[in-house]
Amino acid sequence: MNVDTISDFLAEQRDQAPEELQPLVLEFETLWERKLWHQLTNLLLEFFNHPGSAPQRLQFYKVFILKFADKINQLKLVDLALKAATQCRDNQERLSFLEAVVKKVDHEDSQDAYVFATIAVARVKLDLSDLDGARKDLDTAERILDNFDSVESVVHAAFYDTNANYFQAKSDSGFYYKNALLYLACIDVKSLSVEEQRQRAYNLAIAALVSSSIYNFGELLLHPILDALTIDDQHKWLHQLLFAFNRGDLAAYDLLASHISSDPLLAQHTRQLREKIYLAALTEAVFRRPPHDRAMSFSTIANETKVHPDEIEHLIMKALSLDLLRGTIDQVDEVAHINWVQPKVLDMKQIENMRQRLQEWDSSVDKLGNWIEGVGQDVWA
Repeated sequence: MNVDTISDFLAEQRDQAPEELQPLVLEFETLWERKLWHQLTNLLLEFFNHPGSAPQRLQFYKVFILKFADKINQLKLVDLALKAATQCRDNQERLSFLEAVVKKVDHEDSQDAYVFATIAVARVKLDLSDLDGARKDLDTAERILDNFDSVESVVHAAFYDTNANYFQAKSDSGFYYKNALLYLACIDVKSLSVEEQRQRAYNLAIAALVSSSIYNFGELLLHPILDALTIDDQHKWLHQLLFAFNRGDLAAYDLLASHISSDPLLAQHTRQLREKIYLAALTEAVFRRPPHDRAMSFSTIANETKVHPDEIEHLIMKALSLDLLRGTIDQVDEVAHINWVQPKVLDMKQIENMRQRLQEWDSSVDKLGNWIEGVGQDVWA
């Protein structure tokens, strides 16, 4: 395409652009003629980021950007392509478009861009319900990512987000939870809309509760995304439920039971949730006791957890197998000897309990010091 043709194209696009974007289109021609590729790329990103540019993005990419695509930062090229792809008619057209982008940037010195584009292809395949194809692309991207010393956070964010979507489609709550949290670690949560924050917080909370591999919600409880559940009354109960599980609060769990039964996903896992809250109550009962007083009879545990006495041994064995507790069981005397409990995030009530224990410890140390001083007076003299 010669200079005149480019000039004609840009003039045509300038006339079609919203008034506030026309100065940018004028500048495109100047930067293109002077071959200032870096400045031109940044200006194009500014143009593409404006909502008013949406109808023109595909044309700009196909007619204008592809003429100097090899001369600009390939990661930014993919970013421009992804914004242009939003204007494809349907997912099939979008898939073909992005697969061409993948081939375009598949070079040894632009593997970060190749990964970024490959992840975008995987995302479209998920939209088309091609889970196997998406998994293959994500595995390819992951192998390359693992060999990078460093890469732009936008690439990692795209990978974790798409990987989370894949595991959500596969109903694998544990891996969804892990990847969704990793995605949030790569972005500024404030960049998400309020509704998206609420939806992600809801999905993470449900995944944490129904997963058969997650029994410690500490990372989620500390994450600011969880505040999105408290914005309105609709999801406050879910926020309260997570903290009830964290402190093993059976009374709070029972109060929230009606909400659990009204949520389709939680209602499917009622039995598993009951077992989880029993395990949480057990670990909390152990945590509240001082280290020297963690030999607990089955009857004591039954009183603490409200579990039927015949099921106590199974409950303890489950906790030991999940590494929530460490210790031994005396089946003859029906006593559990616990020597370790998995650390977890503490709420204010639990912190207050710890403060009281520290005060008791301080008092016992003082008493021991006074006793030693009284018994050993002659020695000290």
